[in-house]
Amino acid sequence: MRRTHEHVIAVMLPLLVLVLDAAAPIRGQTSDLAWRTFVVPQYGTSVDYPAGIFVQAGDAKKGVGQRFESQDGRAVLAIYARDNEDGETPASYLKNNLRTDRYALDYERITRSFFAISLERDGLIYYSRCNFSGRREGAIHCFDLIYPHEEKRSWARISLSLRPKEG
Repeated sequence: MRRTHEHVIAVMLPLLVLVLDAAAPIRGQTSDLAWRTFVVPQYGTSVDYPAGIFVQAGDAKKGVGQRFESQDGRAVLAIYARDNEDGETPASYLKNNLRTDRYALDYERITRSFFAISLERDGLIYYSRCNFSGRREGAIHCFDLIYPHEEKRSWARISLSLRPKEG
């Protein structure tokens, strides 16, 4: 099963993310979420995450950043940033990089400055959000989240906290 998760993460995480509810921890975890802010110093990307649920689990597989897992291994969060060498927009990035059919998405929101998409597959929910720097060929700031469907929540704080350092 872990190998399946790693394959899905490698293929879909850069484009699939899930919004979590700040008030509800993963079943079996402490109610003290101990929110912290993770920062990718090279890009100034910052995201609030529930440190009471997630522990560091190595480098992000895409860009520069960190991968986190819930202590029981049932949820995965990756926070990362990368250069936007091709000057892509959120729409063009999805068009060029989405590795699943768009009709398979359960949620899709694309604006001029970000995209957020999610889908459910094999009992897992995938959510991905990437914010694009305001200037052309700036940086792309992302987080990807995977968790079991039975833990379906809307932890909006993670998604709403994604911020690039502009300047």
